Amino acid sequence: MSMPRSVDEILKHADELAARFEDYEPRASDELNADAVTRLRGAVAERSTAERHMLEAIKGAREAGLSWAAIGGLVGTSGEAARQRYANRVA
Repeated sequence: MSMPRSVDEILKHADELAARFEDYEPRASDELNADAVTRLRGAVAERSTAERHMLEAIKGAREAGLSWAAIGGLVGTSGEAARQRYANRVA
């Protein structure tokens, strides 16, 4: 599976991974390091939470009248890239 790129893909991927982790039942034959799995699970949850916070902040910024160019500059991309990535999600 390729790395998710769009906001929808990131959120879907995070939800899928969270479900997989929650359903995971360790077996003696598993070679997964419990600490590594725990850290990875936490990182997936943090990424999902951060992306949801980003959407809320961008929606608020748009409602406050910020342009896509300003938002893009603040999130480290171009205004057009920000618009393409987030416009449908915050409309």
